[in-house]
Amino acid sequence: MLKNKIILITDATHFVGKPGCTVLAREGATVYAQDDSFTSTADREAFEKAVPGIVALAEQEPADVVAAVLAKEGRLDVLINNDAYPAVKATIDDAEVDEFRNALEGLMVKGFAYAKYASAHMKKAGQGKIIFISSAVPKHGLANYSMYTAGRGGANALAVTLARELGPFNIQVNALAPNFVESPTYFPQELLDNPETYKKIVKPIPLGRLGKPQEAGEYLAFLSSDKSDFITGQVLNFAGGWA
Repeated sequence: MLKNKIILITDATHFVGKPGCTVLAREGATVYAQDDSFTSTADREAFEKAVPGIVALAEQEPADVVAAVLAKEGRLDVLINNDAYPAVKATIDDAEVDEFRNALEGLMVKGFAYAKYASAHMKKAGQGKIIFISSAVPKHGLANYSMYTAGRGGANALAVTLARELGPFNIQVNALAPNFVESPTYFPQELLDNPETYKKIVKPIPLGRLGKPQEAGEYLAFLSSDKSDFITGQVLNFAGGWA
């Protein structure tokens, strides 16, 4: 499905980065991965060993990361902004304004920068796809998580807006918006292993279970493929019916 596709995914060790890389590589894509930890040679090598076929990049600044892919491949077909930042719980009374700025930097500004540099190349190529992995949480809001929810909502709005701007250049822009997906960051294993706790966690989900990271990876592969060429400007919820 993705044979000959050149794909860049950011924050590869977070969120749906690793399962996404696994599925993308399995489907035949050449996948380059960026992560804050990849300044370490050992960490790059460990990730490449854990996910065969992935190229882990040492570069960190968005312009440098995109340039590294272009230098190696001559093109970039798909950018996946797998932006990650902790969901800090705080009431508006307790929240720090600087923390809010940091959340916006991690969940919106960084993705905007990657889209800026990637789209400049994609325009010349006359094709491309940009996918923001965000969250379904902004649809309903989440009390005491205003900073995280606002950042994710901004990324969703950015995807919809860039789709209109970049559509004339045959660049599709969408947001994959998960919620209630198995992740040790949000759902530690000890919670999932407790039947009563698990029951409470999945109660709001019409399908009655958490999503699996592999399922999110499959969805991501579809959005990266030619099969999604007529889909743009969408916030595609992946939340078992919750959103």
